Amino acid sequence: MSSSRSIRFYYDLISQPCRALYIFLQQTKIPHQKCPTALRKWEHTTPEFLQNVSRFGKVPAIVEAPSNFKLAESIAILRYLSREHNVPDHWYPRDIRKRARVDEYLEWQHTNTRAHCASYVRYVWRGPLRGEPMEGRTAERLRAEMIACLDFIETNLLSDEGRYIDGGTDITIADLIAACEIEQPKLTGYDPRVGRPRLTAWIQRVRERTQPDYDEAHQVVHKFAPKLT
Repeated sequence: MSSSRSIRFYYDLISQPCRALYIFLQQTKIPHQKCPTALRKWEHTTPEFLQNVSRFGKVPAIVEAPSNFKLAESIAILRYLSREHNVPDHWYPRDIRKRARVDEYLEWQHTNTRAHCASYVRYVWRGPLRGEPMEGRTAERLRAEMIACLDFIETNLLSDEGRYIDGGTDITIADLIAACEIEQPKLTGYDPRVGRPRLTAWIQRVRERTQPDYDEAHQVVHKFAPKLT
């Protein structure tokens, strides 16, 4: 990328995809300007944001200058930045089969890891904060769906050999997306690591591999989550 081009990064670290992109930008040292955008204040829905940042009214989003190229959706942004910048190959491998394995998880997670973890957190944590009622049977159903998804990851996507979410030996953007989603249920007091040794070891590898950015990105989760042992 030409040094004359710059990126404005709009984010709120309470958002799982924002945290993944935050860690990626920090780890790869892609030059960017941080533009915190408070979801709690609905700053992502203002006319100015919709016109100048993202027509979808969502974070994360980036705006690239001087072309004023706007891009939303974390997966699209991660893929775009991986192609546009000279980032280490392990993040989004050029090898077509290795990249396909990363893409496989990124496509699967939309209706699995993200859908189930986010739905549970929205219903039992964010909803009550907004004064929305919570019905016990719905909460239990969402919890059971989330648990089934996490168990599938434990038994089918991870191994005992110290590998990453794509089955490879080094971290990829799939690991960032997965780990940030799986951290989110801690806001409800649910610890995804309990009873899942492979997931526990994997998420620790991701954390250690991306320090200090991983902990920095998750400060807001740790702030609002009940203490977990």
